[in-house]
Amino acid sequence: MVDLTRFVFITGGVVSSLGKGLGSAALGALLQARGYKVRLRKLDPYLNVDPGTMSPTQHGEVFVTDDGAETDLDLGHYERFTGVHTRQTDNVTTGRIYSDVLAKERRGDYLGATIQVIPHVTDAIKKFVFNDLDDEDFVLCEIGGTVGDIESLPFLEAIRQIGNEIGKRQACFIHVTLLPYIAAAGELKTKPTQHSVKELQSVGIQPDILLCRTEHSLPAEQRAKIGLFCNVQPDAVILAEDVSNIYEVPLAYHKQGLDGQVCAHFGLSSKKPDLSCWRDIAHNVAHPEGEVTIAIVGKYTSLQDSYKSLGEALSHGGIANKVKVNIEWLDSEIFEQEDIQSCLHHLKNVSGILVPGGFGKRGSEGKIEVIRFAREQNVPYLGICFGMQMAVLETARGLAGIPQASSTEFGPCEEPVVGLMTEWSAGNQVQTRSDADDLGGTMRLGTYPCQMAKGSLASEIYGEEFVEERHRHRYEVNIAYQDRLENAGLRMSGLSPDGLLPEIVERPDHPWFVAVQFHPELKSKPFEPHPLFVGFVSAAREKSRLV
Repeated sequence: MVDLTRFVFITGGVVSSLGKGLGSAALGALLQARGYKVRLRKLDPYLNVDPGTMSPTQHGEVFVTDDGAETDLDLGHYERFTGVHTRQTDNVTTGRIYSDVLAKERRGDYLGATIQVIPHVTDAIKKFVFNDLDDEDFVLCEIGGTVGDIESLPFLEAIRQIGNEIGKRQACFIHVTLLPYIAAAGELKTKPTQHSVKELQSVGIQPDILLCRTEHSLPAEQRAKIGLFCNVQPDAVILAEDVSNIYEVPLAYHKQGLDGQVCAHFGLSSKKPDLSCWRDIAHNVAHPEGEVTIAIVGKYTSLQDSYKSLGEALSHGGIANKVKVNIEWLDSEIFEQEDIQSCLHHLKNVSGILVPGGFGKRGSEGKIEVIRFAREQNVPYLGICFGMQMAVLETARGLAGIPQASSTEFGPCEEPVVGLMTEWSAGNQVQTRSDADDLGGTMRLGTYPCQMAKGSLASEIYGEEFVEERHRHRYEVNIAYQDRLENAGLRMSGLSPDGLLPEIVERPDHPWFVAVQFHPELKSKPFEPHPLFVGFVSAAREKSRLV
C-alpha cells in the first residue's frame, strides 16, 4: 500500500530537545482528527541496537510495545496522542541497521560485493521506512538527533533518496528549529534557523515546512524573512510557541496552521478537524477542581524523563478525577539513613505513594521503608514492577515471619521470595534462559495476560477479570510463598492464566494498596486514562480530604 501512503519526514536542527517527538505526535493527532489513518516511526542515529541497556538517566525511559520491543520514549508520545499502538517495526537505530547489514554480509547475501553506506546502509533504512505498512494514509517518520550530526547522515541521505523516488506527491519534509530570544536586544534571532536549513540543504533536502520553536510571538516581517532566506513559503513557517501543558500542543499547532499546510502540500482538501476531545482535555487540565500530591520514590529521579510515561499516566488520572496531580520526586536512597524517622517527613504531606520499576539493589531498602510507611499510615499505594516486588518483600519481612526474604537479583539468599525467571512460554515453545545470557535477551517483554480474582479490588478497578498488560522485567515473585504472604494479609489477586506468575497483589485491610508486576503507565492516554491510575488518584483525592 506504499503507493497510496504519504510520508512526512521530521528533522531537527540547532539544538536537541526541541520537541520533534511531541510535534510529530501532535501532527499525527491533527491528521487523525481530519479523518486520516496515521502511523508514526522513529529513526534513531545512535549505535546501540536498542535503548534497552542504556542508562535511564541519560536516555530517559524505555518504552515497551505490545510485541515486546524496547524503544525510544518518543513512541510513548505517539501512542498517547494518537491511540495507535506502536510496533517493533516503528523504531530502528543505527546499531540495528548495521547489525542487519553485517549479518547479511556474513551470510553472503551480497554475493561478495563491497559493502558501503550507499547503497547498502541507506537501502536498509529505506526498507525500514516502507516495511510493515497496511492502509495508512500518512506515515510520520521522525529522525533523531540534529542536522549536522555525523551519526544522522545515513538517515538524511536515505530520506533524501525517498523524496526523489516518490516525489512531492507523496513526501513532505518538516524541519524543526529554534528561534532564540536575545533579551538584551529584545528580539528573536532568525540566523540559527537559516543556518540549520542551510545545513539540511547541503545534504540535498529542501524543507517544505518549518516548525519554529520559540518563547515569543513571531512578527510577520520576520516570518517573511525566514521564508525568503530558507526558500519556504511564509505560510509554511509555523510558529511553535511554548504552551502550559503538552496536551495543548495539537490545538496550538492547528491554530498556527500546521496540519493545513501538510494537507495543502499533498493537495488534500479535507474537512476541518474535530478537536473537541483535545479542547476538553485542555480545559480539564487548566481548570482542576482540586489538587493532590503524589510521591514517586525511585532511583532515577535525577532525570524525570526516566519516568516519562509514569508522570503522564498520573496526569491522565488527574484529568479523569478533575484534579491537578503534583509530583514529589524522591530518591529512594534518602530513606536508607540510620535515622529513618527523620527521613519520613518527606512523606508527611503526600496523599499517595508510588514506587516505580527499576533494576538492581541500590535504593531497594529505602523503597521497602517507604512501602512500610504507606501500609502503616494507610496512605494509598501503587507499586509498579520492582515496586510490587519490594511490596512483597516488605510484607514477607515485616508480617509473614520471613526476615531473610530477599530477591536473587541482589545476590544469593536463603529465602528467594523474588527470583530470576528462567522459563516461560513463548507461543508453543518453551524458552530457557539464565542470568548469563545477554542483558537484552533475558527479559519478559511485551503484552501478557492476567487473570484477576473475583471480588478483588483489582477486578473492581478494571471492571473485568481478564486483562493484557505490558511487561519489562527479569524477576518474578515466587508463587511458592503465596500461602505465607496471603496469611500475612497480602492477597495475590492477579495471576498468569496458568497460575504460576503473580501479576497483582493487594491488601484488603488497607484503603487502597495495589501493586502490579507489569507497566500500566505504558497504555494510558489522556482521552483513555488507565483504570489503575484513575483509581489511585481517586484514592489519593479521598486521602487529601481526610487530612
